[in-house]
Amino acid sequence: MNLLSNLREKKNFFLKKENFYYLIIVILIFFFDRYTKSIIINDFNESIYFINEYINLNLIWNTGIGFGLFSSESSLFYNLITMTIGLVIIVIFYAFFYSNSLNKLIYTFVIGGALGNFFDRLIYKAVPDFIDLHYNNFNWFIFNVADIFITLGIGLLIFDGLFRKN
Repeated sequence: MNLLSNLREKKNFFLKKENFYYLIIVILIFFFDRYTKSIIINDFNESIYFINEYINLNLIWNTGIGFGLFSSESSLFYNLITMTIGLVIIVIFYAFFYSNSLNKLIYTFVIGGALGNFFDRLIYKAVPDFIDLHYNNFNWFIFNVADIFITLGIGLLIFDGLFRKN
């Protein structure tokens, strides 16, 4: 009987109402990312679109991880990175279910963005990046909406780890 009650507690733990609210945010981030990427992929004519002196839209296909790191032409290396990213997403989901509300929100940002980019890796074999920030001769990495949420989540996680008392 003890094993059965433990299983019920675990089931109820995963099915908590607050988890569903955060998962809705994950879905909204995922679809917002998909929407912006689909506009760029379907309606972009391969040239740089000038918005203002700080932002351009410039579609590139990233086969690496965030900000183009570890880009490679090797399909074996690409598949290894993709599998690793998939495993990291699973670990973050696990941490999400066992974390407090603030960390659930942080993990929500990371998971929503990571799922958006992971989807692209599976469907397109690359991630479309298109937001090009620059100032004078300084150009930042080209990124997408999913990258914004991943970076925001990781930044908040670092901030939380450094400044919040246990």
